[in-house]
Amino acid sequence: MITVQELMHESGVAFGTSGARGMVSAMTDRVCYGYTLGFLRYMAEEGEFSPGGAVALAGDLRPSTPRILAACARAIRDSGGTPVFCGYVPTPALALYAFARGIPSLMVTGSHIPADRNGIKFYRSAGEVLKADEAGMSRQPLDLGADTFTASGALASAEPLPPVTDVEDAYVQRYLDHFGAGALNGKRIGVYQHSAVGRDVLARIARELGADVALLGRSETFIPVDTEAIRPEDIALAHAWAADGQFDAIISTDGDSDRPLLADETGKWLRGDVLGILCAQRVGATSVVTPVSSNTALERSGRFARCRRTRIGSPYVIAAMGEEQADSAAIVCGYEANGGFLLASAIAGANGTTTAALPTRDAVLPILAVLTAAAPSVSAQLASLPARFTFSDRIAPFAQDASRALLGRLLAGDAAAQLAEQTRLFGRFAGAAQALDLTDGIRATFEGGQIIHLRPSGNAPELRCYTEAASEDEAAALNAEVLAVISHQANLAGSA
Repeated sequence: MITVQELMHESGVAFGTSGARGMVSAMTDRVCYGYTLGFLRYMAEEGEFSPGGAVALAGDLRPSTPRILAACARAIRDSGGTPVFCGYVPTPALALYAFARGIPSLMVTGSHIPADRNGIKFYRSAGEVLKADEAGMSRQPLDLGADTFTASGALASAEPLPPVTDVEDAYVQRYLDHFGAGALNGKRIGVYQHSAVGRDVLARIARELGADVALLGRSETFIPVDTEAIRPEDIALAHAWAADGQFDAIISTDGDSDRPLLADETGKWLRGDVLGILCAQRVGATSVVTPVSSNTALERSGRFARCRRTRIGSPYVIAAMGEEQADSAAIVCGYEANGGFLLASAIAGANGTTTAALPTRDAVLPILAVLTAAAPSVSAQLASLPARFTFSDRIAPFAQDASRALLGRLLAGDAAAQLAEQTRLFGRFAGAAQALDLTDGIRATFEGGQIIHLRPSGNAPELRCYTEAASEDEAAALNAEVLAVISHQANLAGSA
């Protein structure tokens, strides 16, 4: 007998705000089976699963996903449940289906991380597994019998996945109903497909709303598109596709299609935290929740009655949205810097329809909210916001212990000493530090209005850097300089 916590330490496959994630080589059938078994035992404790109950599952397009799905389905069966295979579909399409039926679900995806890694994201019957659920899952005992697995951790006997249950149609209909027939009439939209699991669904929705759609950049090899740290290749592609002025916008998503990418008519990708502001306004939000790393144009715009900041990660945003719903008259939503939009309240749609809440990251709503706005162009909507620009990048690989050491040094001493250290490390190009926010990592605001935010990634060996300034060039240059300083110091430490 072993607990989920012990399995996590034994395998090196961590469990956190994005579910279980790790190297594919470490995510053996035994490990994935064990995590799923622990999840369902915890759901049984919480009264959300019982023998005979259905559990929905789906996956992205990584090469390792079918194998992991098979291991998860076996764990569902061995728990006395019935696996409902929803195919290879966007994470929010799976969530929409499962929430409507009040059943647990899981998505096999590594989101934006490279194909040599994967993960399993777990959902309770009405929402994501949150931080408060982690301890309950981690303590679950597991019987991983030797007869079930080979010495290498593979299933001794594999069973095929059940026939696919369609969840795509309902997801598509959600947006056809909300925006109404012809909402994209006259628009020419490029859909950057790459290896996103929702690449065909996204194109279908745009077409059925009346857009003239061009399919771009489809790949049968997995491409790790990160909507928060956009690859130079993707920047170049969008500019090239838009060069002749043929598109009103170019749209895309990350690997599991819960985070959006939207480029304006010039091929310039919007930052996700700016896209979130525009979407929040379009849905009529009165209370907006977003992580501390998001663009401060949210507050500066003056468009919302309440703005609330959290730690980074959708579970924190969801928990805060729940608290905001104490005001029954509020229209509550949230978004992340990666663009994923979370809708906590039902909202009015076209022709008297009502669009139900979907409190998990979604890519389609923010894309369509901007494309269907009355403004003459996407760039015109951007120009209406305060001139604040964010940029994010990362150092990878950057070991977790190295990240902890760096942040520990910056946080040594009292608040005055911390500000002094921030100024010493970064002041040569950002002025003196004036305020420090330790909500998640270290976020320093400097006298010139620049912001530098350092945070270790919660699901990969990376150190992320977020910067904000009064111009896009300044935010990008500041980010590059900060990462150069840190890389130099890390190299010196490594050679010492």
